Amino acid sequence: MGIYTHDTAYQDYFTHHLSKVDFRRLSELIQSQAGIKMPLSKMNMVESRLRKRLRSLQIQSFTDYCEYLFSPQGMEHELTYFINVITTNKTDFFREPNHFDFLVRKAVPDLIRTWEAGIKKKLTVWSAACSKGNEAYTIAMVLSDFAARYQGLAFDFIILATDISTDVLEDARCGIYHRQDIEPVPPDLRKKYFLKSKDRNKGLVRIVPELRDKVKYRRLNLMDEDFRFREPLDIIFCRNVIIYFNKETQDGLILRLCRYLRPEGYLFMGHSEVLHCQGLPLRSVAPAVYQKIG
Repeated sequence: MGIYTHDTAYQDYFTHHLSKVDFRRLSELIQSQAGIKMPLSKMNMVESRLRKRLRSLQIQSFTDYCEYLFSPQGMEHELTYFINVITTNKTDFFREPNHFDFLVRKAVPDLIRTWEAGIKKKLTVWSAACSKGNEAYTIAMVLSDFAARYQGLAFDFIILATDISTDVLEDARCGIYHRQDIEPVPPDLRKKYFLKSKDRNKGLVRIVPELRDKVKYRRLNLMDEDFRFREPLDIIFCRNVIIYFNKETQDGLILRLCRYLRPEGYLFMGHSEVLHCQGLPLRSVAPAVYQKIG
């Protein structure tokens, strides 16, 4: 009858596959721009993630997409979209929970004694590669509870949260999550720091405004030489990030993190990311937690 369905209209997209040649071009680009290793075993994942982008651009082959992406116009207008699509954004509330116990039991009290951090001026925490904000808001919850327990200290803090993906940063700023996302959050903190949607059928919750105000989001590429922090940071969370980088990129990033961390400040890494402190101004003080020597 000369009429085709929506699925048929897009059938050409599914007859083209990402070639090894185009994959290598894309993997080299993502490593140069974001430091992320993209071995051949990830080719199917890259192809799957890019299909929707090809549809929206009405580009019918991955080769044509590469030609556009690598053109001057593509580098200006498409590169950010490409990075958003390819980067992995795995995150949970209270992931690796021992770190948050160490934060308020040991790290913060030490920084108060050493620098009067949080007293003379706000304690500054950086959540690097923050994704959708789960880690940053977890830090905000436990620090807010710490401040409430020790009101006589007049303790205050600010959290700087960054990611290379503009998409996840927008989600993080909104602070809206599905109810199942907050299951790892202790019940008393859920009650205190989350608002339920008026439409209960949606199953959505939102971080309370006073907690959202404690977190400042901006885009940052960990491959940049200058992170544009004006003052030393008291605490850095950079967890489950360097596992995606090669050894040279890992070493360069850790050195830059140390440069921005104040003496006696704390660096939290993922539990699978063991640093060998030889040659670094760091000492291991707990599993995947390091303190700057200084």
